[in-house]
This record gives sequence, structure tokens and C-alpha cells, in this order.
Amino acid sequence: MPSDTRVLIVDDHEDTLYALESALAPLGYQLGRATSGDEALKQVLRGQVGLLLLDVRMPGVSGLEVVRYMRRVEQTQHIPVILLTGFGVDQELTTAAFGLGVADLVLKPVDPWALRTKVRYLYDTHQRHLALQREVHRLRTLVREHTDATPRPPRLPHPDARVPSQRPVGAHAGELEKDRT
Repeated sequence: MPSDTRVLIVDDHEDTLYALESALAPLGYQLGRATSGDEALKQVLRGQVGLLLLDVRMPGVSGLEVVRYMRRVEQTQHIPVILLTGFGVDQELTTAAFGLGVADLVLKPVDPWALRTKVRYLYDTHQRHLALQREVHRLRTLVREHTDATPRPPRLPHPDARVPSQRPVGAHAGELEKDRT
């Protein structure tokens, strides 16, 4: 696990924050906390958040509003989110949450064992996804550097002079039309 990413726990009640931190401490992940939606957004936008545990109902910016904003920003749209609610789950909340791509909706008080399992799975999966993205980027860079550094063999004319020459690399249809006129 990269040491610079953390699980951000967001709730407006200090006792709930403490209980969630206690439940997740055995995982060994770095934990962060926020007591409002605004504070959570600021931390998420600063980076290094690998998973968000987010209360649905908070004064000011609600948990759903935080998720809506996150999904519109490229750097935060793939961060996994577990929504927490102590008011029960209704169809409207469920539809809105899963429509925004929330990973799970959990009722408070939470079962520490179940929460640890969900957090471990989602966090580790997200970290592997990010590592794969970095590897793909690295490999594409290597291919590009190798392709740019390798001299291309000259194109040989077709033995039949009536056959038009091959399209130059990178040429578009519009450029070929200019060549024919």
C-alpha cells in the first residue's frame, strides 16, 4: 500500500469518527478524518485519498453532494465511496447513491468485521487499478520512445506502377485528396 494514500472518514459526530477509526485501525491503513462535506471535498481534491467513508446526512454539504461533485472531477471520479447512514435506507437514497457509482451503502451502527472486509477489498482494488494505470502509461511511453528512436525502413514502390503508393503514416483522408488534385 502506498504510504501517501489514506482512507478518509467523514462524519459530523466525533463519537462516530472515533468508532470508525477504531474499527479500521487493525487494517493498518493511514486514516484521515473530516467533520463536514466541505472539509472532505478539500481533502479529496488535495489528493492522496484512496477510499472515502462518508456520512449521508451532514449539515451544509451532504454526502450525496460530495459524491456528485467528485464524479464530475477527473482526478476524483474513480475514488471508491462507502456511504454511511443512521436514518435507514429508502429507495430514493439507494437509487441516488448507486446511480452516482457509490460502492456500498452501510447502515450505522456498522459491523466492524464487515466494514473492514469491504474497506480492504475496495481500497486494495483501487490501489491495484492505479498501479496498472501507471504501468500502462510507463509502457506506452517506452513504446513511443522506441518507435521515435527506431529508423523506419524506406517504403518500396509497388512493382506494378499503376498501383498508387501507400498512405504515408499519419496521413488523413483530407490530405490524400489534396495529393490527388
